Amino acid sequence: MDSHSNQFFNHIHKSWHGKPYYSLDAYCKNTYGEKLYKISLNAGMTCPNRDGTLGEKGCIFCSAGGSGDFAAAIGRPEDVFGTLPAYDTARRFDAACQEGLSSLSGKKTGQRFIIYFQAYTNTYGSIAYLEMIYRLALDLPLSAGISIATRPDCLAIPVLELLMQLKREYASKFIWIELGLQTIHEDTAAFIRRGYPLSCFKESVERLKEAGIPVIVHVILGLPGEGREDMLSTIHYLNEQPVWGIKLQLLHILAGTDLGLLWEKAPESCGSFPTLELYLDVLTKALEHLRPDMVIHRLTGDAPKASLLFPLWSSNKRLVLNTLHRQMKEQGSYQGRYFEKKDG
Repeated sequence: MDSHSNQFFNHIHKSWHGKPYYSLDAYCKNTYGEKLYKISLNAGMTCPNRDGTLGEKGCIFCSAGGSGDFAAAIGRPEDVFGTLPAYDTARRFDAACQEGLSSLSGKKTGQRFIIYFQAYTNTYGSIAYLEMIYRLALDLPLSAGISIATRPDCLAIPVLELLMQLKREYASKFIWIELGLQTIHEDTAAFIRRGYPLSCFKESVERLKEAGIPVIVHVILGLPGEGREDMLSTIHYLNEQPVWGIKLQLLHILAGTDLGLLWEKAPESCGSFPTLELYLDVLTKALEHLRPDMVIHRLTGDAPKASLLFPLWSSNKRLVLNTLHRQMKEQGSYQGRYFEKKDG
């Protein structure tokens, strides 16, 4: 590590709590004084890529659980746009939160948690239903705030107005929006059936910035046809956007998805990383080029072991993270090592 790198790393090392990147864990400890675990919920929604608005099959890699395979269910499809039995919804919400808490048994948790609306598109419902479930989460004494996973093309003006209203009313709690971008490259986006152009993402991020709502962007590393430079181009683009946090997700190829079917016929065309070493090489480069103030919410991801086709090494998440930390420290590597802020 050269002297400049050593000075910088020593400066941020304490605030990053010993990790070579700015993790969500470090952010929460610095900001709230404790680690905040997530309670993941499935609010019973769907997606315009599944209900026929844009398509019926979803994104090519998306599981039947809408990327919320481990989320506790609170809602039913008929609740999302239908007549709401408020008491019943509240009862199921409480039960799901208790289920989420029980899944954390054995972990040393604090007094507060992040209520994470994870499965499918969590702004894709009636305003009445969205307001109900968001308020239920924000009213919980154990809730430090909520994180809402959605799509840039599912943030209509009424949704943004609701978020701003709740932000004012629950000023002591946070509201985060997570947007599934995956890649900036339009040809890849078409192949994975993302369903919206890059301009839609940019416009949504700008609107959320104006609303004062922090944005977490989802990026998938190893998408079919993308090399290292393609993936780094996505990182460079996001460095220039008003994005607060990022999830760097390894591409998991799952049984029951269209990508899984393609993998069974032509695995060489499906992307991802055959070895841990190859993934860590790309991931490290991505972190080194990423803005040092961007909060890292994920670096690999979880996939249901029963449906994971490839890469099988990724099921050992602890090994992935421990190896990453060791290698980055041995190499004198850290988030933002090669980041250069553009003038203006």
